[in-house]
Amino acid sequence: MCRTDEPCGSALLKLLWRAFCLDSFSMFKPRHFYTHFPSAALLLIFLSSSLEMNGQHNKDELGLVEFFTIHTNKGRLQKVSTAYPAKLILAPIISFRSETSLAFGTGAKFLFKLKGSGDETRTSNMPMAAQYTLKNQFILQSGFEILAPQEKWMLTGNFRFQSFPRSYFGIGDDTPESGAVLYDYDQLLIEPILLKQAFARYLFLGAGIRYNYVNNVKFDEGEQLSDDLNITGAYGSQVIGVELAAVYDSRNNLLNATDGCYFEFTYGIYDDRAGSSHSFNLTRFDFRYYWSLSQKRNDVFAVQLIGHFADKSAPLAEMAYFGSPEIMRGYYEGRYIDYTMLAFQTEYRRPLWGRFGAVVFAGIGNVQPNLHDYNIADIDYSIGLGLRFLLDQRENLNLRFDWGFGDNSNNYYFNIAEAF
Repeated sequence: MCRTDEPCGSALLKLLWRAFCLDSFSMFKPRHFYTHFPSAALLLIFLSSSLEMNGQHNKDELGLVEFFTIHTNKGRLQKVSTAYPAKLILAPIISFRSETSLAFGTGAKFLFKLKGSGDETRTSNMPMAAQYTLKNQFILQSGFEILAPQEKWMLTGNFRFQSFPRSYFGIGDDTPESGAVLYDYDQLLIEPILLKQAFARYLFLGAGIRYNYVNNVKFDEGEQLSDDLNITGAYGSQVIGVELAAVYDSRNNLLNATDGCYFEFTYGIYDDRAGSSHSFNLTRFDFRYYWSLSQKRNDVFAVQLIGHFADKSAPLAEMAYFGSPEIMRGYYEGRYIDYTMLAFQTEYRRPLWGRFGAVVFAGIGNVQPNLHDYNIADIDYSIGLGLRFLLDQRENLNLRFDWGFGDNSNNYYFNIAEAF
């Protein structure tokens, strides 16, 4: 509860600022550098918006939120009043840590509908992020979910171009924290998948290509992978292959669903005869389900189950990386690495006041060499809580701040849109 002599926005600002200060110090530890890179600026927007919302949370847009929003088709809206108001929502990124020095850039979410799309077509979205550091490190990445009019076709996939550091702890689910090795590498990932609606309203079948090139691997002076002789592709790889894909997506909103089901299955075939440095197969799936528990409270319960299964001949870059800002929050991305991973998480979401909301989440998971190696006694856990600020009412798009806890670890995450 807020004190009577202090506005709620000011109280939230003080509370989150303390959390950010603690987070800023923790980011100097090697295991924290990747998950925190957007934190400073996203927090600034989150807090500044909270101050502006006092007394005006019933308006469609807030002043600061609107300041960081670019309306990309204003001219068309003047001619076609029924057109979707496309927008690009920006978030500047500023951070500092020992591995990167000063880092700056921008994150964004592009919301749009292709020409000819009506209410029957859900909103397409394209997240983007770009960051550069004073140590000449950079990240440029994007993902996309693009729906054709009447959802007859779907284009989905990922893009990443980066030269950035990462900590390596070793292979397996029992690697020690003290054995981390910091290294830099360059990566180019291109993964477009085109799918066509088939047999049912929400079922899509298709295929795509996946190109993942990792090179120029450099370790800190005097360091190297302790088990590098047993790791395929430890010093680089070039993976080229075809992905077969199936997607079932009945979510009522691609950005923040309150109802529906999502299931994605991909099977990748990579062969040295096509130019790949390694021949192997890679199977992945992602299942999510959402329940709206109460129309009065607008609360939602969501679950997710993901799987990653690579052949033993897969290079290091194609193995399963445990922990991320999306699943098993609380663990550094790549804290555990192996050929297979299974992870399950639940999340409860509820509005609090005005544009603010809260979530609690929990997850379990593990990595192992093979499926038959999984054991309940080895399962790792993740729990956490978070705050939400509604950036776009029409699309239910949130700015999120999550605080996740794992086994002897914790991490903070600031991002646009939900974890899943």
